[in-house]
Amino acid sequence: MAEQEIDLKKRRLLTNATSVVGAVGVGFVAWPFLSTWSPSARAKAAGAPIDVDISKLENGQLVRVLWRKKPVWIFKRDEQTLANLGSLDAELADPDGSGNSKSQQPVYINSSHRSIRPEIAVIVGVCTHLGCSPTYRPEVGAADLGGDRWKGGFYCPCHGSKFDLAGRVYEGAPAPTNLVIPPYHFVSDTLIRVGVSPVDFEKNTVNKA
Repeated sequence: MAEQEIDLKKRRLLTNATSVVGAVGVGFVAWPFLSTWSPSARAKAAGAPIDVDISKLENGQLVRVLWRKKPVWIFKRDEQTLANLGSLDAELADPDGSGNSKSQQPVYINSSHRSIRPEIAVIVGVCTHLGCSPTYRPEVGAADLGGDRWKGGFYCPCHGSKFDLAGRVYEGAPAPTNLVIPPYHFVSDTLIRVGVSPVDFEKNTVNKA
């Protein structure tokens, strides 16, 4: 085999090897830039606001989102549900949120339905007893939860705590307080931003003006 032909084969081999290494190198260089194009998981865990579209949310329907590594429930209540909330005060530990649960709800929500808009509830789905996540039990009259006395709500099977559909804890339950209401506001009629209160939103709007 001619010496010139051997040198040519070596050159091709070196060229191909260099190309492969170069391609791998480009991949590692490009990754940090590509990763910045997607939302940061670390930022979400730290409490970055999240937007939730509720345009298709129906009465009784509940959606779950994750904010600060905690489940947040967003659900829609019909007129009968709202009426039932007012009939439960005698069975609840802190119906108006002025007692032990005072720190669990922001000042800008209504104390009876614990929300900005009566029909739309936004609640952190973590039991205030030991941090379990209660089960959604919206059916009225559930035999295993009190029969006619049960107007729908949340039940924590771990230790038996019960909450109504405003997240208010029943008297005698292991949970010491009502469920937490996270900071949130309505960006529009159909868009909720969890993680930013109306107060903070107004401040930011004024500062940007």
